Amino acid sequence: MEELLELLENNARLSVEELAKMVKKPKKEVEKAIKEYERKKVIVKYKTIINKELIQKNNRVLALIEVNMSPQKDVGFDYIAERIYKFPEVKSCYLISGTYDLLLLVEGKDIHTVSDFVAEKLAPLPSIKGTLTHFMLKKYKEDGVELKVQKVPKRLAITY
Repeated sequence: MEELLELLENNARLSVEELAKMVKKPKKEVEKAIKEYERKKVIVKYKTIINKELIQKNNRVLALIEVNMSPQKDVGFDYIAERIYKFPEVKSCYLISGTYDLLLLVEGKDIHTVSDFVAEKLAPLPSIKGTLTHFMLKKYKEDGVELKVQKVPKRLAITY
């Protein structure tokens, strides 16, 4: 039922009845499949994408942090990655190829909170050899969804 998963991934608000019609299966079978996916942690969470730039009071800071580290004997990258992704500031954590080993998405109330996280929690961990932090300035697309950015009025042309 990969089609069912794809439909839910694109729109988690579809009802079981709508999903059953779309995959041409009985409602009970679709309901059972969804419960089984949830039980097996194939479906981990239902998510809403919010365009936070349109919220006036949003002043949270997002940063992408590349982490260079040494794998530990017998556990590789997994042990240290788990220590890192348990921090509440870490929203996402990925093992990547290339110059760095991990890519983190970190959220804080301001730049200082993120820099304190790096300096006081992340960098002192054993096996961490270095970090590189990129602060997000603007989101144009998230999870395949284009975020419509408010249109800024065009400047008047300068004439002589």
